[in-house]
Amino acid sequence: MKILIVNGPNLNLLGTREPQIYGIQTFEAYFEELKLKTACELDYFQSNVEGELINKMQESQHDGIVLNAGGYTHTSVALRDCISAIQVPVVEVHISNVASREEFRHTSLISPVAVGCIFGFGMESYRLALNYFETNKR
Repeated sequence: MKILIVNGPNLNLLGTREPQIYGIQTFEAYFEELKLKTACELDYFQSNVEGELINKMQESQHDGIVLNAGGYTHTSVALRDCISAIQVPVVEVHISNVASREEFRHTSLISPVAVGCIFGFGMESYRLALNYFETNKR
């Protein structure tokens, strides 16, 4: 099973960005650990550019996508429309518990079109999303 992990804006700063919220580990280091914890074949893409995220998901030939859209979660109708238009199932993830943060983070435009949402478990949110794909093979 091939899974694409897509990270949106500012997630390239993990490890240094607000460590009290996001921790001190880079995503690249976590990704190497994650590959050892799953039977899935993983690909990874990160961009701060909305259109690049959309292009990558539209081009995907993967069995599933794990998406952390970052701030675009709360603002991007275009990402929502992309997820609705593609045939690849998407699981929305967030490192922090967005429900316990600022009010504007409580609304996700992605959640209604994702097959599921996982948030608040730190980097392990990604592993939990992979577990969904492993146990619900298409």
